[in-house]
Amino acid sequence: MSTVENHLLELLPRRDRERLLAVCEPVELALSEVLCEPGQPVRHVYFPTQGFISLVTPVDGSPGVEVGMVGREGMLGAQLALGVATTPWRALVQGAGSAWRIGTVAFKRELARSPALQRGLNRYLYVLMAQHAASAGCLRFHLTGQRLARWLLMSQDRAHSDSFHVTHEFLAYMLGMRRVGITTAASALQKGGLIEYRRGELTVLDRQGLEAAACSCYAADRRTYADLLG
Repeated sequence: MSTVENHLLELLPRRDRERLLAVCEPVELALSEVLCEPGQPVRHVYFPTQGFISLVTPVDGSPGVEVGMVGREGMLGAQLALGVATTPWRALVQGAGSAWRIGTVAFKRELARSPALQRGLNRYLYVLMAQHAASAGCLRFHLTGQRLARWLLMSQDRAHSDSFHVTHEFLAYMLGMRRVGITTAASALQKGGLIEYRRGELTVLDRQGLEAAACSCYAADRRTYADLLG
């Protein structure tokens, strides 16, 4: 990777960024790879540059439900800024791609040396809190089609492409719903000319229309991030 391509890293002063990158290594994130499990110590921090990661909360032995998403706008392992070594969720690679990876010991050392990195992570932690809160309310109050449109927009933002791979089964898993409900909602979006779906490949045809179909949580998430991290 010849460029940084991660917004949190790009926000750092040049000296702090170069020092952090010097102890990072480039890695490839494989689709469906599990990067960490709830309650387990975090071994690495990830700054995605391509691809994206779902933050999933398992419930009573079930696969769980997605409560957040991380792409090159953010990072995995931000709780280390709070002095917490474990994570409350399963981190599942949703879109294959690349990332900068750093061991937790080295990361905590850089965190102690860089007030700018600490400030950036504090702001990003608030963004994650807002995203989790929105996901909880969305799950309870918004319709399937609205939630699906929000999820597709979030995925498109992080895939940086109009097309990406996803199955109805995976959508049902992420949104905590039965597959039949997802199929019905996706069919409605496709009939409305907003998306096209063929053999696991989804293409957003009408971004503006999809934003209109999404619940208010999507726009709220974007405003929060823009207000705090630009």
